[in-house]
Amino acid sequence: MSDNKDQRRKELAMIHLAKKELGLDDDLYRAVLHQVCGAESAGDLDDKGRRKLLVYFREKGWGRQDHNNGKPHNFNEAARKKLMSKIEAMLADSHRPWSYANAMAKRICKVDRLAFCTPAQLGKIIAALTYDAKRRNKSAS
Repeated sequence: MSDNKDQRRKELAMIHLAKKELGLDDDLYRAVLHQVCGAESAGDLDDKGRRKLLVYFREKGWGRQDHNNGKPHNFNEAARKKLMSKIEAMLADSHRPWSYANAMAKRICKVDRLAFCTPAQLGKIIAALTYDAKRRNKSAS
């Protein structure tokens, strides 16, 4: 019985972490809960409902980072690989850390990390990094 309680507590913590990291306000979070699981509160969910909600959040881009200077864990996803490689190269050229790109994602795309960006949003980050490189080259002249 204790294992079930511990698992429930862990899954509820993950749900609330996902809510925070995806930037969901209370109204949107409750709407997602209702739409995905037919529940009013995560506390009302059974094992299956909690897992279903966590899968939904992962499909929407929520996930964990590895410990490689903030580099997103889903760096090698096929749809993003080329764009992320470009961003990585641009960051290296400008001697900037991944946290710089994460801050750009937050400011430009209104998401917490680069890992949550769509390919179109990654294109905006690349455009901003290109602009930044041109600006730095002008000031160096």
